[in-house]
Amino acid sequence: MRMSSFSADRSILAAAFCLAALTGCASTNPLIDEPAAASSPAAGQSASGTVTTSKPTGMQRFLGLFTPYRIDIQQGNFVSREMVAQLKEGMQRSEGVTREQARFVLGTPLLTDMFHADRWDYVFRLKKSTGEVIASRVTLFFKGNRLVNIDGDTLPTEQEYLAFIAGTAGK
Repeated sequence: MRMSSFSADRSILAAAFCLAALTGCASTNPLIDEPAAASSPAAGQSASGTVTTSKPTGMQRFLGLFTPYRIDIQQGNFVSREMVAQLKEGMQRSEGVTREQARFVLGTPLLTDMFHADRWDYVFRLKKSTGEVIASRVTLFFKGNRLVNIDGDTLPTEQEYLAFIAGTAGK
Protein backbone atom coordinates (compact mmCIF):
# COMPACT_ATOMS: atom_id res chain seq x y z
CA MET A 1 0.00 0.00 0.00
CA ARG A 2 2.75 2.38 0.91
CA MET A 3 4.63 1.63 -2.30
CA SER A 4 1.67 2.55 -4.54
CA SER A 5 1.19 5.99 -2.95
CA PHE A 6 4.94 6.65 -3.37
CA SER A 7 4.80 5.77 -7.08
CA ALA A 8 1.67 7.92 -7.51
CA ASP A 9 3.48 10.88 -5.92
CA ARG A 10 6.43 10.33 -8.28
CA SER A 11 4.16 10.29 -11.33
CA ILE A 12 2.49 13.54 -10.23
CA LEU A 13 5.89 15.14 -9.69
CA ALA A 14 7.10 13.92 -13.09
CA ALA A 15 3.99 15.33 -14.80
CA ALA A 16 4.40 18.67 -12.99
CA PHE A 17 8.08 18.83 -13.98
CA CYS A 18 7.26 18.12 -17.64
CA LEU A 19 4.54 20.78 -17.66
CA ALA A 20 6.88 23.31 -16.04
CA ALA A 21 9.62 22.51 -18.55
CA LEU A 22 7.23 23.01 -21.47
CA THR A 23 5.60 26.23 -20.32
CA GLY A 24 8.51 28.03 -18.71
CA CYS A 25 8.17 30.80 -16.21
CA ALA A 26 5.21 33.17 -16.43
CA SER A 27 7.36 36.21 -15.81
CA THR A 28 10.42 37.09 -17.84
CA ASN A 29 13.32 39.42 -17.31
CA PRO A 30 13.49 41.80 -20.30
CA LEU A 31 17.16 42.50 -19.65
CA ILE A 32 17.99 38.82 -20.12
CA ASP A 33 15.21 37.40 -22.31
CA GLU A 34 14.89 40.18 -24.88
CA PRO A 35 17.14 40.20 -27.95
CA ALA A 36 19.66 43.01 -28.33
CA ALA A 37 17.73 44.46 -31.31
CA ALA A 38 15.12 45.95 -29.00
CA SER A 39 17.67 47.77 -26.87
CA SER A 40 19.51 49.52 -29.68
CA PRO A 41 17.23 51.62 -31.90
CA ALA A 42 19.52 51.45 -34.92
CA ALA A 43 19.69 47.65 -35.03
CA GLY A 44 16.11 46.74 -35.91
CA GLN A 45 14.59 50.13 -36.67
CA SER A 46 12.30 50.54 -39.64
CA ALA A 47 11.50 53.76 -41.48
CA SER A 48 8.48 54.39 -39.26
CA GLY A 49 10.59 54.48 -36.09
CA THR A 50 9.53 51.10 -34.81
CA VAL A 51 12.01 48.73 -33.23
CA THR A 52 10.82 45.18 -33.64
CA THR A 53 12.00 41.91 -32.26
CA SER A 54 11.45 38.51 -33.81
CA LYS A 55 8.04 36.89 -33.60
CA PRO A 56 7.71 33.42 -32.08
CA THR A 57 8.10 30.72 -34.71
CA GLY A 58 8.30 26.94 -35.01
CA MET A 59 8.59 25.17 -31.67
CA GLN A 60 7.93 28.39 -29.73
CA ARG A 61 4.62 28.80 -31.55
CA PHE A 62 3.72 25.14 -30.89
CA LEU A 63 4.61 25.48 -27.23
CA GLY A 64 2.65 28.72 -27.18
CA LEU A 65 -0.38 26.61 -26.46
CA PHE A 66 1.09 25.99 -23.02
CA THR A 67 2.44 29.46 -22.25
CA PRO A 68 0.54 31.92 -20.09
CA TYR A 69 -1.42 34.81 -21.57
CA ARG A 70 0.70 37.91 -22.04
CA ILE A 71 -0.66 41.44 -22.23
CA ASP A 72 0.50 44.43 -24.24
CA ILE A 73 2.71 46.69 -22.10
CA GLN A 74 2.83 50.39 -22.91
CA GLN A 75 5.24 52.71 -21.15
CA GLY A 76 5.76 56.43 -21.61
CA ASN A 77 4.19 59.04 -23.86
CA PHE A 78 3.32 58.20 -27.45
CA VAL A 79 4.55 61.04 -29.66
CA SER A 80 3.49 60.99 -33.30
CA ARG A 81 5.04 62.60 -36.35
CA GLU A 82 2.05 64.98 -36.50
CA MET A 83 2.64 66.21 -32.94
CA VAL A 84 6.28 67.05 -33.64
CA ALA A 85 5.28 68.77 -36.89
CA GLN A 86 2.85 70.93 -34.91
CA LEU A 87 5.64 72.01 -32.55
CA LYS A 88 8.06 72.70 -35.42
CA GLU A 89 5.42 74.83 -37.11
CA GLY A 90 4.97 76.79 -33.87
CA MET A 91 8.73 77.29 -33.56
CA GLN A 92 8.75 79.10 -36.95
CA ARG A 93 6.36 81.78 -35.69
CA SER A 94 7.86 84.91 -34.16
CA GLU A 95 6.53 84.21 -30.64
CA GLY A 96 7.77 80.59 -30.67
CA VAL A 97 6.53 77.74 -28.45
CA THR A 98 6.44 78.02 -24.66
CA ARG A 99 6.90 75.16 -22.19
CA GLU A 100 3.17 75.17 -21.45
CA GLN A 101 2.30 74.88 -25.13
CA ALA A 102 4.78 72.02 -25.59
CA ARG A 103 3.30 70.25 -22.56
CA PHE A 104 -0.18 70.75 -24.01
CA VAL A 105 0.80 69.16 -27.34
CA LEU A 106 2.99 66.27 -26.11
CA GLY A 107 1.86 65.79 -22.52
CA THR A 108 4.00 65.75 -19.40
CA PRO A 109 7.55 64.58 -20.18
CA LEU A 110 8.51 61.16 -18.87
CA LEU A 111 12.00 62.29 -17.86
CA THR A 112 12.97 65.63 -16.40
CA ASP A 113 16.32 66.25 -14.80
CA MET A 114 16.99 68.94 -12.22
CA PHE A 115 20.54 69.30 -13.58
CA HIS A 116 19.23 69.83 -17.12
CA ALA A 117 16.10 71.87 -16.51
CA ASP A 118 15.98 73.00 -20.15
CA ARG A 119 15.70 69.44 -21.49
CA TRP A 120 12.57 67.26 -21.62
CA ASP A 121 12.72 63.62 -22.71
CA TYR A 122 9.71 61.77 -24.07
CA VAL A 123 10.41 58.03 -24.17
CA PHE A 124 7.85 55.54 -25.45
CA ARG A 125 7.84 51.73 -25.57
CA LEU A 126 5.06 49.31 -26.45
CA LYS A 127 5.66 45.59 -26.19
CA LYS A 128 2.94 43.51 -27.81
CA SER A 129 1.99 40.09 -26.49
CA THR A 130 3.45 38.63 -29.69
CA GLY A 131 6.92 39.94 -28.80
CA GLU A 132 6.93 42.87 -31.23
CA VAL A 133 8.25 46.13 -29.81
CA ILE A 134 7.73 49.71 -30.91
CA ALA A 135 9.98 52.29 -29.27
CA SER A 136 10.66 55.97 -29.82
CA ARG A 137 12.46 58.87 -28.17
CA VAL A 138 11.97 62.62 -28.53
CA THR A 139 13.94 65.30 -26.69
CA LEU A 140 12.90 68.94 -26.43
CA PHE A 141 15.45 71.65 -25.64
CA PHE A 142 14.43 75.02 -24.20
CA LYS A 143 16.22 78.32 -23.76
CA GLY A 144 14.45 80.22 -21.03
CA ASN A 145 10.76 79.56 -21.65
CA ARG A 146 11.02 79.01 -25.44
CA LEU A 147 11.49 75.78 -27.38
CA VAL A 148 14.68 75.98 -29.46
CA ASN A 149 15.35 72.41 -30.69
CA ILE A 150 13.65 69.04 -31.14
CA ASP A 151 15.76 65.89 -31.39
CA GLY A 152 14.64 62.31 -31.76
CA ASP A 153 13.93 59.19 -33.73
CA THR A 154 11.93 58.85 -36.90
CA LEU A 155 8.43 58.69 -35.47
CA PRO A 156 5.41 56.75 -36.71
CA THR A 157 2.25 58.56 -37.74
CA GLU A 158 -0.88 58.15 -35.67
CA GLN A 159 -2.35 55.86 -38.37
CA GLU A 160 0.74 53.60 -38.34
CA TYR A 161 0.56 53.38 -34.55
CA LEU A 162 -3.14 52.48 -34.57
CA ALA A 163 -2.50 49.83 -37.24
CA PHE A 164 0.30 48.40 -35.10
CA ILE A 165 -1.89 48.13 -32.01
CA ALA A 166 -4.73 46.60 -34.01
CA GLY A 167 -2.33 44.08 -35.56
CA THR A 168 -2.96 45.21 -39.14
CA ALA A 169 0.41 46.93 -39.66
CA GLY A 170 1.87 44.45 -42.15
CA LYS A 171 -1.35 43.50 -43.92
